Amino acid sequence: MPPFVSPKKPLEESRLALVTTGGVHLPYQPRFDIDDPAGDCSYREIPKEATALTWTHAYYRPGEGSDLDAVFPIWTLRGLVEEGLVGELAPRHFSFMGAIHDPTPLVERTAPELAGRLVEDGVDVVLLTPS
Repeated sequence: MPPFVSPKKPLEESRLALVTTGGVHLPYQPRFDIDDPAGDCSYREIPKEATALTWTHAYYRPGEGSDLDAVFPIWTLRGLVEEGLVGELAPRHFSFMGAIHDPTPLVERTAPELAGRLVEDGVDVVLLTPS
């Protein structure tokens, strides 16, 4: 399957999942390993109802004037659902860490696993926010 395809239904009828490389996670989840020279190929699941979020990222620091919604626009997407511009949000969203210098584990294991979870959730559209 090609990596980019035309949507099969209009956005206002679609289920959307958010995937970021911004290192976003729930406060009680393990931080991403930003010191691993190969890069941390793990991911974190974030429920659609989550309100308390943080991030582990070398370039962003929570509370230092950074805007987490710019990297993980879950609040903006909730508003778009309320306005009827997006059908619904998937039950869970996903976050990776950027700067993965050895993508082999990501390509061979992590990305296929995550793709399977998106299929399980009936996701029609994925919004990828690189960081």
